[in-house]
Amino acid sequence: QEEQETRNVKWCKHGYYLPKRPSFTFDPLFHAGTYYVQEASSMFLWQILEQIIGSDTKKTVLDLCAAPGGKSTLLASYFKDGLIISNEVIKQRAAVLVENITKWGCSNVVVTNNDPAHFKQLNDFFDIIVIDAPCSGSGLFRKDINAITEWSEENVNHCSQRQKRIIADIINSLTENGILIYSTCSYSKAENEDVLDWITSTYKLTSIPLTLQPNWGITSVNSDLHNAFGYRFYPDKLEGEGFFISVFKKEITTEVFKKNKQSILPIATKQEVDIINNFIAIPNNFYLFKQNEFIRVFPLNYLQQLQILVSYLYIKKAGIEIGAVKGKDLIPSHELAMSHLDLSKIKKYKLNKHQALQYLSKKEVIIDTNSTGWVLAMYNNIPLGWMKVLPNRINNYYPTEWRILKTNI
Repeated sequence: QEEQETRNVKWCKHGYYLPKRPSFTFDPLFHAGTYYVQEASSMFLWQILEQIIGSDTKKTVLDLCAAPGGKSTLLASYFKDGLIISNEVIKQRAAVLVENITKWGCSNVVVTNNDPAHFKQLNDFFDIIVIDAPCSGSGLFRKDINAITEWSEENVNHCSQRQKRIIADIINSLTENGILIYSTCSYSKAENEDVLDWITSTYKLTSIPLTLQPNWGITSVNSDLHNAFGYRFYPDKLEGEGFFISVFKKEITTEVFKKNKQSILPIATKQEVDIINNFIAIPNNFYLFKQNEFIRVFPLNYLQQLQILVSYLYIKKAGIEIGAVKGKDLIPSHELAMSHLDLSKIKKYKLNKHQALQYLSKKEVIIDTNSTGWVLAMYNNIPLGWMKVLPNRINNYYPTEWRILKTNI
């Protein structure tokens, strides 16, 4: 988008409003992960982090209800030297989460597919926990007509009980002085202010106030029993959908610390490491390990945390998948093409927009090159994925399950 066509989201310096909704499907840069499409109210998470965390970003962070990945990509961008665990309980939604995290390209993210109860054994593990809780969805009435037909008082009460169960399952995993961020897309008091009172009564967490600017249009509220601070986003008062968010600090531990067990991650062989280093230079502050036939790279300073996570959780993705070594060759993975690792040694080919959309549709791409071997398909100097140039054809290695299916390209 042209700069003059966009306006900043007032509470998130990296968020922008567009004058109209474009066809993201036919923008190669969307598939390359150069930006994420997210509702403006949800971007208030960035403002919370600036006010509460500031520049101390070397944190271990859990996004408990993460799919499709908007808040996780925001967290990964904020905590660039931290560790992000992005969890989704529903298997199909976890697959979408993996896709979006892969496109974001960060090596410091672990995607898990677990029920909140599975985190109970990770005592005092997370410095920050974000719970964008499943809710009755009344804040989406303007956006989604189906949300109206699905709403009921019974569902509100059901969601309120589920929200409390989720918090109960995860609270022991929060460190002393850790931060809990709780949000919903509901207007219902039972799912918002009443839950804040329950958190304060049950776990003695301290509610943290935030500073609001008058022109933001955000409504500050307090819970009935403990005057806990909450923040409501009404579509008639601001440019955003219905949303509620609040922040707590855990000033005392709720359970005596228990030593967590650690799994040993299978290490890559010296031959495999040499083959990879001939393809791409892996910095010394990364650890190479194997998951089945694939070799992955992960920040070395968070290796111990990863070993603990592997012991208790089902890991969908950890770090960056480099590829598989076959004989003396590396078959590179799509995650590598999407990553922020140094890909300067790799041959590249610039595609125009038509070629890029052909590539993203996993169709044949005709290019004029004398090179053979692995090539990065590029659009506007951004990698889209791998092609392998052979003497008589070019193989398109874009993931089949992610290809553009629309025909009117």
